[in-house]
Amino acid sequence: MIAAVEGPAVAGGMELALWCDVRVMAEDAYFGVYCRRWGIPLLDGGTVRLPRLVGQGRAMEIILTGRKVPAEEAFRIGLCEKLVPPGEARATAEAMAQEIARFPQAAVRADRRNVHDTYGLPVREALRREWSNGLDAHRKEGAAGVARFATGKGRHGDFADIR
Repeated sequence: MIAAVEGPAVAGGMELALWCDVRVMAEDAYFGVYCRRWGIPLLDGGTVRLPRLVGQGRAMEIILTGRKVPAEEAFRIGLCEKLVPPGEARATAEAMAQEIARFPQAAVRADRRNVHDTYGLPVREALRREWSNGLDAHRKEGAAGVARFATGKGRHGDFADIR
């Protein structure tokens, strides 16, 4: 899931963006825990997801102060992955989604699942799960992908005709 953030994404709007795998923000957009001003806590995963993206200390500062986090800062600290000119967040997010959708989906889904499922696990267990999940995806799509590569498709970073 890719968030396209134009304008303010505060309180629950910020938490909704944190649910996404990737966040694309317009340069004039911003995040913030504005619910802080009315005594309402984050209830939709903000205290769980924000520290995982930006680190515990930085997340605490953002959560406890309720301050505005402009897009440039969000990008710099890892709270968003792409900055775009105002008005272009949705189109950029949709283009990114189309690019991802072009690839064999069992592998994409396995990698996404592994990132989520292995977070915080000891390295040995995380690697074991990655291998297990990856083998299943490889069985579904890997042989066909290797055969395409053997014929020259995708060499030198040219993925234009990869479907």
